[in-house]
Amino acid sequence: MSSVLFWFRDDLRLHDQPALQAALASGATHLLPVVCRPAPDEATPWGFARVGAHRRAFTAAALRGLQGQMLTLGNPLLVCQAPPTTALPPLAQAVGATTVVCEDIAAPYEQAEVAALRAAGLQVRTVWHSSLLPPSLMPWSVDQLPGVFTTFRQKVESAGITPAAPLPAPTQLLPPPDVSASVLQAMGAGQGAAAIRQPAPPQCSDARSSFPYGTPTCDGSEAAALAHLAQYLARKLPHGYKATRNGLTGLHYSSKFSPWLATGALSPRQIYADLKTFESDHGANDGTYWLWFELLWRDYFRLLHLQYGAALYRARGLSELPPAPHNPRGFDRWCRGETGEPLVDAAMRELAATGYLSNRLRQVAASYLLYDLHSDWRSGAAWFESQLVDYDVYSNQANWLYIAGRGTDPRGGRRFNPTKQAQDHDADGSYRRMWGTA
Repeated sequence: MSSVLFWFRDDLRLHDQPALQAALASGATHLLPVVCRPAPDEATPWGFARVGAHRRAFTAAALRGLQGQMLTLGNPLLVCQAPPTTALPPLAQAVGATTVVCEDIAAPYEQAEVAALRAAGLQVRTVWHSSLLPPSLMPWSVDQLPGVFTTFRQKVESAGITPAAPLPAPTQLLPPPDVSASVLQAMGAGQGAAAIRQPAPPQCSDARSSFPYGTPTCDGSEAAALAHLAQYLARKLPHGYKATRNGLTGLHYSSKFSPWLATGALSPRQIYADLKTFESDHGANDGTYWLWFELLWRDYFRLLHLQYGAALYRARGLSELPPAPHNPRGFDRWCRGETGEPLVDAAMRELAATGYLSNRLRQVAASYLLYDLHSDWRSGAAWFESQLVDYDVYSNQANWLYIAGRGTDPRGGRRFNPTKQAQDHDADGSYRRMWGTA
């Protein structure tokens, strides 16, 4: 008997799962599927939880959905309440496995996890599958990635590069190996729904939320993700996407794909494939093109990480600017939505109450922290990481660098005037009244 460990990371799905397919094709006779949950008390250098209650609750829902699917296929997901560096080596030893297969994530924290497992003697095979287009299809090497997104997009489009079709979900899995109860207990591990410990999610059904993740429509599971994609297309909402994408409130002003993309419950290639079918049936327009445009932005941020890695996380980022100042009191007021700037405060209150915020308001709030409160951009990035249900390590870091003028963009930062933004996007004050700041 030979066993292989499959470590689920930010890919909590069965459809379009190249990494899982690689594990199944590894030649092993048994498969141990594992996920490792971060400790609730794991803190950032800024003094708050790295994974806040909203993100923890939404991810728990994704895990419950995945667990149900795995049980149906006869191989239950093993949920470890311990970091991978603590859990995976003894699990591998217990089942006689030497290899771990997992998603490749090109960010420092995630790369360090893989390095630690290799240092512990495990063979770790990483599979890149979070982007729409794989790096191998790009018409340049990673170190020659264009420094401006527009150039990147134009070259991709002129080369006619398109994604491969998404893979179907497996209809069967390898059987699980036996794991002794003493090993599971030592790892804080368990199988079945009870293993996914989760307190009652805070305010997840807030009627004001633009993404009420505690409701069936916005459940974190793969099934809910695919159902959301299907209804979004059935209602022909892609045709209006470009016109509505800068909205501030409501479920349908934007696609809302991002929460499921962030946990990996939804594959970008599945979105693209279904969108192309939609265009074939109902026609293409600026709205459908803009969804492709946004998915390309998402890919670009991933490729930036492959190119620059840990340099994207330095205080100066990719720039030669001096380290940013920090304003602890201003940062604290910003987090609590008590800066005195009504639109910014409304945005930060929505984020704290619901774990979600429109793209427009993320930019406005980030700009205010950096240019009006003169705080370190890394503190804001860490707060968004903690709070957002759709936190994505690549997009979060790259967007904060973009606002701060410390990334690749040559124009040097983006400052948003909150008064003008309120006039343009909340002229009647309804959003600010909704969150008690008008």
